[in-house]
Amino acid sequence: MSLTGGCACRAVRYEAEADPVLMLNCHCRDCQRATGSAYAALVVVPKATVRVQGTVKQHEVVGGSGKLVWREFCPSCGNPVSIRLEKMPGIVALAASSLDDPSIHNPRAEVFTESAQPWDRMLEATEKHARGIMK
Repeated sequence: MSLTGGCACRAVRYEAEADPVLMLNCHCRDCQRATGSAYAALVVVPKATVRVQGTVKQHEVVGGSGKLVWREFCPSCGNPVSIRLEKMPGIVALAASSLDDPSIHNPRAEVFTESAQPWDRMLEATEKHARGIMK
């Protein structure tokens, strides 16, 4: 599968030549703050398959695991593009909203549901994980 996408102003573009490893919705407080919404819709792919054109800016935070999380976004329009985890260096989580075809996002899991907002309505068919899905 070829996944393409980028930011709103098109200064950052990416392509991933891989089937997604996982599609999920993350309800952690960091994702809520970064998206301005109830969760981040994410499409996880192997890092080695992703090619980026343009320059992203990073915001670094310490995740719940105590490891670094890098949120990558366009420095021109501010659009979130991807997330990288120190704990899992071989993957990249692409923001589903940044995909050219975001309709392919079909999450199988909801993670950090312990942080979900009471007004957030999760999908019935997804697996629910109070914390992260991968250890």
